Amino acid sequence: MKLSSRISKIKPSPTLEITSKANALQAAGKDIISFGAGEPDFDTPAHIKLAAVRAIEAGFTKYTAVGGIDALKDAIIHKLQRDNQLNYDRSEIVVSCGAKHSLYNLFQVLFEEGDEVIILSPYWVSYLDMVILSGAKPVILETDRDRGFKIDPEQLEKLINDYTRAIIINSPSNPAGVVYTAGELEAIANIVRGRDIIVISDDIYEKIIYNGLSFCNIASVDESLKRTTVIVNGVSKTYSMTGWRIGYAAGPKEIISAVTKLQSQNTSNPTSISQMAAIAALDGNQDNVSEMVGQFKNRRDIIVGKLNAIPGITCMSPQGAFYVFPDVSLLLGRSYRNTTISTSSDLAAYLLDEAGVAVIPGADFGHDRHIRISYATSLNKIEEGMERIKIAVMKLS
Repeated sequence: MKLSSRISKIKPSPTLEITSKANALQAAGKDIISFGAGEPDFDTPAHIKLAAVRAIEAGFTKYTAVGGIDALKDAIIHKLQRDNQLNYDRSEIVVSCGAKHSLYNLFQVLFEEGDEVIILSPYWVSYLDMVILSGAKPVILETDRDRGFKIDPEQLEKLINDYTRAIIINSPSNPAGVVYTAGELEAIANIVRGRDIIVISDDIYEKIIYNGLSFCNIASVDESLKRTTVIVNGVSKTYSMTGWRIGYAAGPKEIISAVTKLQSQNTSNPTSISQMAAIAALDGNQDNVSEMVGQFKNRRDIIVGKLNAIPGITCMSPQGAFYVFPDVSLLLGRSYRNTTISTSSDLAAYLLDEAGVAVIPGADFGHDRHIRISYATSLNKIEEGMERIKIAVMKLS
């Protein structure tokens, strides 16, 4: 059977693929500790679940407006005013089936063949394939650990040309947990200001931030860029609502209108029940968020310490999100039972087979000398998983 050429240009999400493999091994009876998926292990707060139950009981189970109900748009507008000091109206907000869906729709309406989109490496695995599916060309801006995986403004300037359509900024970032300060974003703003370049600000980990750092995005740093910035966010990570599938975008009316038009032809509205739950999440008590972030910080400190205690592994302490991105380059080239570990994919396969630990290869994030580990799981699993990794690493020669 002949398939479209576009599908041959992309690969499955490695995060979901490895998580699926780990789940299959667990179902087959193998003891697996999975550090793959970026999914908080906390339950959705009770008041959010109650809002969904009430929606069901009230019969709020039918189609809604394609781009989300007004009450949820108003909650998003209030959140952006309260947390980001940014003002939008309903025509500048669209609600989709998760932030991933929001990004996909944006790329489809903004990019086409001949466009170039600047992506910062290490990058979230789906940016690359989403840009490719739009017909545009991903242009990778390499960052390194010496700079804290942050942009060198001069390097950014050199990549911009007449074909540059957009730059994607993810802060806090997946996979490295990088958080951009207001000053660092201002340096980027000085480069893109006055140019016909869209900034896509992926703020999905906005609330998961440590060490007293303050979150900001480029539109809140430089309001002159608000008209060329699209903010993408959602409730999945902050409120442990990954399965509820509610994300949103805020930006110029013409872009949001185009996204809504596209959404009318693919998914139609996001789930009615989940929209009511999202209102409760955004407008309700935020104490659960602070408690969750406090636990993530504790887990971060423990996992970073344990990784740095393993010979051959070094790990930077992330400033946000719930991932570590350890450097495993000293393990590459080593072997076990006549099998050489040459790449991060080899190492991930070895750890899964030998230690029963699932991690994501750094190659899928643009850095083959690293692996990504999610610490959105229990301390018991973190401690057991790190011990298994240590034992497996000690077997390499």
